[in-house]
Amino acid sequence: MVPIALTQGDPAGIGPELTLKAWLARHERHIPPFVALTDPMLLRRTAEHLGLAVPIAEVAPGAAIDAFVDVLPVVPLGLPVMAEAGRPDPGTAAATLASIDQAVALVRSGAASAVVTNPIAKRVLYAAGFRHPGHTEYLAALAATPGQAAPLPVMMLWSEALAVVPVTIHVPLRAVPDLLTTDLIVETGRIVARDLARRFGVAHPRLALAGLNPHAGEGGVLGREDDAVIAPAVERLCREGIDARGPSPADTLFHARARATYDAVLAMYHDQALVPIKTIAFDEAVNVTLGLPFVRTSPDHGTAFDIAGRGVARPDSLCAALVLAARLAANERQAGA
Repeated sequence: MVPIALTQGDPAGIGPELTLKAWLARHERHIPPFVALTDPMLLRRTAEHLGLAVPIAEVAPGAAIDAFVDVLPVVPLGLPVMAEAGRPDPGTAAATLASIDQAVALVRSGAASAVVTNPIAKRVLYAAGFRHPGHTEYLAALAATPGQAAPLPVMMLWSEALAVVPVTIHVPLRAVPDLLTTDLIVETGRIVARDLARRFGVAHPRLALAGLNPHAGEGGVLGREDDAVIAPAVERLCREGIDARGPSPADTLFHARARATYDAVLAMYHDQALVPIKTIAFDEAVNVTLGLPFVRTSPDHGTAFDIAGRGVARPDSLCAALVLAARLAANERQAGA
């Protein structure tokens, strides 16, 4: 067994608090062994400030499994992290990125089974010169084979009740129709179907594609994208042997009876996907990145600077992310055996 690599996230956010609380919940919530990649003094200061009795020990990755029973194992970054809760500082960006780099290096070398990332704040990284669109794109760049293009990362929000994939993500709503192409939808559907089978153990994944426009365009009266862009993508996916249907009106896709007919929804834009899952599973949903050569999950929330340091952050989503990461990594190992 090897541990999960848990990144630091933005040290001024709730990541350090969640890390401590996830370790404290290890028995109650059946948390798999993980190793935190951060400055151990950051966690010690946070534990002292919040009154959390968490013993912290610096370890080598190979010693994390045995240590996890009694202590929170930490692989130091070699960088001091002086952060004040609730006060983001671009000066911490180097350590935030170093933690991500180290997590990917560990999982790619076989010293970790999966990557779980604590939340980061892109604006903090941008202020320090970060040039990637976001967390996911940075992970894809780290996963790239030298001389080849980075893999297409696909964002899935997963819960036991619902799984959704936004085909376009953090873009203005007015840009969505121009960015939405049949090729992009098809490639996204392929990745979702493949990883549902390989990592989630779904033998025959069923994909439902939401329409872009109200009533899925209503025959072109309310917009042509559904007939001209989405429907051809569904046809291509079906020809490839993928169980795909749609485009379906988004307003009828998410009630309980509809959810029983598919394994994941491909939504056409951010809020079309995230509003239903955050309504149905706000505390339990997990962000899963599909399409990478390693398992990556994260909590389905941000840094929450407004409550950082107050001791009120709930670790539910991070705990779910750790449990799901272990499950996906085990399924992938079994599928590759």
